[in-house]
Amino acid sequence: MSAALVVAAVVLGALLGRVVDSLALVAPRGAAPSGRGVLAGRALGSPWAEVAGAVLTTAVVLRFGWSAELPAWVWFVAVGLLLAVVDLRTMLLPNRVLLPGLLVGLVLLAVAAAVDDRWTALGRAVLAGGAAFAVLLVLALIAPSGMGMGDVKLAGLLGLHLGWLGWPTLVAGLFLGFLVQAVLGLALIALRRAGRKTELPFGPALIAGALAAALLGGSWAVS
Repeated sequence: MSAALVVAAVVLGALLGRVVDSLALVAPRGAAPSGRGVLAGRALGSPWAEVAGAVLTTAVVLRFGWSAELPAWVWFVAVGLLLAVVDLRTMLLPNRVLLPGLLVGLVLLAVAAAVDDRWTALGRAVLAGGAAFAVLLVLALIAPSGMGMGDVKLAGLLGLHLGWLGWPTLVAGLFLGFLVQAVLGLALIALRRAGRKTELPFGPALIAGALAAALLGGSWAVS
C-alpha cells in the first residue's frame, strides 16, 4: 500500500468530517441554518468531526486496501459519523439519512460483488441486514423505552455491511454496540452525569461497535 493512498485517506476523511459536521445541523429538520449556507455552520463547534473522519477513513483504507469494497466502507464511515453526530445532538436518527445510507451502501456492495464475483457475500449481507433489523425490532417492542425505531433501522444498515464480512462479524458488531452502551452508561452514572433512568442515544454505540468489529474481524491490507 502506497503512502500516497494513506495521505489521500487522511485528507478525504478530514473533508468528510467537515461536511458531516455541517450536515448534522440540517439532517434532522431539512432546513439550513437561517441566513447561512450549509457549510457555514458547525454542529460540534470543534475539529472533532474532522479528526474522527480522518482517523476512521484511514483505518478502513488500511483494513480493506485499494479494493472494490473500499468505497462501501468509506461511505459507511461518512454515514455512520453523520448519524452519530445527529443522534448525540438531537436523540434522533432521521430517515432522510438512514434510507439513502442503506440504499447507497447496498449499491456499492453490489458493485463490489460484481467486480470480485462475491455474490454469496452480497446475499449474506442482505440477509444479515434483515436479521439485525428483526432482532432489534423485537427488543424495541419488548423494551420501547430503551430503543427507538431509528435504532432498529440503523441495525439494518449496520447488518448489511457487517454481514458482507460474515455472520460472526455481525454478531460481534451488535454485541460490541450493546457493550459500549452499557460501559458508557455505567461510567456516566459513576461520574454522576446521568441516572439509571436517563435516556442516552444508542446510535453512536451501535456504530462504534460495528466499526470495531469490521476493523478487527479480519486481516488488514496494510500487513
